[in-house]
Amino acid sequence: MCDNGSNFVGAKRELDELRRTFLSQQSQQSILSEAADSGLEFRFIPPRTPNFGGLWEADVKSMKQHLRRVIGLKILTPDELQTVLAQIESCLNSRPLTPLSNDPSDFEALTPGHFLIQRPLTAIPEPALREVPEPRLSRWQRVQECLQHIWDKWSTQ
Repeated sequence: MCDNGSNFVGAKRELDELRRTFLSQQSQQSILSEAADSGLEFRFIPPRTPNFGGLWEADVKSMKQHLRRVIGLKILTPDELQTVLAQIESCLNSRPLTPLSNDPSDFEALTPGHFLIQRPLTAIPEPALREVPEPRLSRWQRVQECLQHIWDKWSTQ
């Protein structure tokens, strides 16, 4: 339900027009022929079978596990949640895939981050706050401490 604001009325009109376009036979044929010309083919895994999804489902599982560990039962602000998601994403995109060279003294590894920004995802680490009692930590420091725990886990693997 929404009010009759001009933006909502206009959005409804646009969505109705888009629906009519997609439902028209000519539009469907056009979309199918364009997809065939481009070599696009959709393949779907069976419902409720994430094990068929392979690597991308494993990444979704990793993201969910880290979110559960970091957030737990805490309620985060939208900015805090966005920061947590970005840092978990950075952690997951820093996992080594393969060595960059055959030189045994070169410890640089190819990571998913290389495909995103053509270099490793590196940052100056936050100071460890493990010695500070939790009640004395600010809200942001608590989030950072949870994230540091995840980063430490990934860096030792």
